[in-house]
Amino acid sequence: MHRRRRTALVLSAAIVAAAPVLTACGSDAHPGAAAVVGGERITVAQVQSRVDEVRRAQRAAVADETQYQQVVARTGTLNRDTLHQMVLDRVLDRAAGDAGVTVTRREVQTARSGLEQRAGGAKALETGWLQQYGVAPQRLDDSLRLQIEAQKLAAKLNTDTSRPAFWNALSAASGALHVDLNPRYGSWDVQKGGVAAKTPWLREVSAAATQQTA
Repeated sequence: MHRRRRTALVLSAAIVAAAPVLTACGSDAHPGAAAVVGGERITVAQVQSRVDEVRRAQRAAVADETQYQQVVARTGTLNRDTLHQMVLDRVLDRAAGDAGVTVTRREVQTARSGLEQRAGGAKALETGWLQQYGVAPQRLDDSLRLQIEAQKLAAKLNTDTSRPAFWNALSAASGALHVDLNPRYGSWDVQKGGVAAKTPWLREVSAAATQQTA
């Protein structure tokens, strides 16, 4: 499992390096908004709520105060990363919708069951996702759905998530949504590392689903 997670993180880094630029200009035109995507606001409060979910999960997972503070220090950009992930999720949804890609609840549950078997149980999978990707346990199914969605979109485009064709589709979706980021959260620029959130795009999700249905 650890080897597969390392592979996933390497894949994530490769995606960022290969991706074209997705940019947007932040502005103060939307008070209280962390970002506006497709005319819909992602509020500062919504971002903070997601961050609080992760912090509570991290606190519950680490009993020692010193160790917890070390975890917090290692994830010091959590607010920015969380918003960037929330924006990227919406961009992916738009690109998938444009391509006619959908993900069913059964696909998510099948993939999750396979991953739980490989991780050594539901709790182990939740802990691993929290530690590696900053995903709170209650958001795990949402995260898995997005990973499957990314892979199905890539397959529909006859490519994979490390190739320009995949990111061209996201770039088109980003442009159509007119992403507007509050400058306090940085800029929306994948190629320059603007999207710093850890994004698995896990091939192992599909592999787990295949194992379950074989």
